[in-house]
Amino acid sequence: MKFSLALFIFLALELLFVSYIDIRYRKISNYWSLLNIVLFFLCLFVYPQLYKFNFVTFFYPTVFLGVGFALFTLKIMGGGDSKFLFSFFLLVPEVYHEVFFLKLIYSTIAIGLYLLIYNSIKNFDKLCMSIKLKDIKGIKSLYGTKFAYAPVIAISWVTFGWEIRKFLKF
Repeated sequence: MKFSLALFIFLALELLFVSYIDIRYRKISNYWSLLNIVLFFLCLFVYPQLYKFNFVTFFYPTVFLGVGFALFTLKIMGGGDSKFLFSFFLLVPEVYHEVFFLKLIYSTIAIGLYLLIYNSIKNFDKLCMSIKLKDIKGIKSLYGTKFAYAPVIAISWVTFGWEIRKFLKF
């Protein structure tokens, strides 16, 4: 099924902008989520062959909202990240949900592992000392609690676009 190249590029630009804000300020405004929800309702009329208002369309976004809330309560993910991901997933046509979800999982694992290894190497002496002293708080402080998630979504979007490039059309 074809995907609008104009919409894909618009969403890529939105992700670049939101990623910059997320890295710079560590906060994603609710306005981005509201914009995506409004865009979803516009897409229902502009692209009726791609967007439907049914349970299946809301399955992945709702799961992300629930999982995001759980991760927010555990202080792993920011609230803005989970709301933005929920609303962004509404703009991914339902036929592409699984493909984009897999790209998001792969990107999250790759970037998470990179940050884990990078922080372990960078703070190796402190890490060894904290392990010897069995200082859990010291270990946690070396890795931080959260990282900007919008750039991960942006990287996923680019790899998703590469995979579906033959389905993009003006």
